[in-house]
Amino acid sequence: MDTICKRVLQSLHLTEDFYKYISESHLNLKLNNLPSNTIGEQAYCIIGARESYLNALKKGEWSGFSCSLFKNEYYDHSIVINKLEETRKNIHNFLEGTCIDNVNLNLLIDLLEHEVQHHGQLIRYAYASKLGFPNSWNTRYTV
Repeated sequence: MDTICKRVLQSLHLTEDFYKYISESHLNLKLNNLPSNTIGEQAYCIIGARESYLNALKKGEWSGFSCSLFKNEYYDHSIVINKLEETRKNIHNFLEGTCIDNVNLNLLIDLLEHEVQHHGQLIRYAYASKLGFPNSWNTRYTV
């Protein structure tokens, strides 16, 4: 598998590791005294982007944002984890079954940038709330 595909999948796994590491109550956390959504709302954006970019990769062009995670599910840890796993597997299956020459690399890089941008945000939440990090994040980001 191409290097970019491996890096995309690595970033998807890291996100999953973070959400598995935190508890359900952490999904309600915001950054104090700053404009902020919750860690659960971050999951909505991540899952929706994964679904939307996969749709775009299949079509060859961006076709809008949608998310299968409903508002009342943002704070249900098991649903969030299941959606993160499902979207990672769906992207993995697509990349594994598609010749990289047939993939719009700009969309794939956009997906990677989006996922990693959320890692930066999740790092801020973890530091602000003293949550700590899963081992995979300590290895990848030296946090």
